[in-house]
Amino acid sequence: MFLLTFFIGLWMLKLRIKAVKEDGLNPGYFLLNKGAKLPDYLAKVTNHYTNLFELPVLFYVVCLILYAGHKVDGLYVAFAWTFVVARYIHAYIHTTNNILKQRRLAFLVSSLILFCIWVRLLIQVISA
Repeated sequence: MFLLTFFIGLWMLKLRIKAVKEDGLNPGYFLLNKGAKLPDYLAKVTNHYTNLFELPVLFYVVCLILYAGHKVDGLYVAFAWTFVVARYIHAYIHTTNNILKQRRLAFLVSSLILFCIWVRLLIQVISA
């Protein structure tokens, strides 16, 4: 997830520079992120970068709880990797063709997996 976030951030920077140099976006826009309309190619990547600090934060938190609580096992690892793969698929769809039905499915799959991780952890805590 870190690599995805880092890559999208660098890509967004590259696209911001392109928007200023090639599409005439006023650099002052980035002071408050208002006052202009972003080109679609930049808006998609910017929106996705923001998205990477929403649902994935709950993933980071549960991973830290599992690690600190010595609860990591094969099922959690499988869930975690499935979540990461679903988020990469979501990122690809969101930043390229942006087909809403496909993007929604990838989002729902990753959300369901994350929900399962949290529910399993809750059950383990309650039953301990």
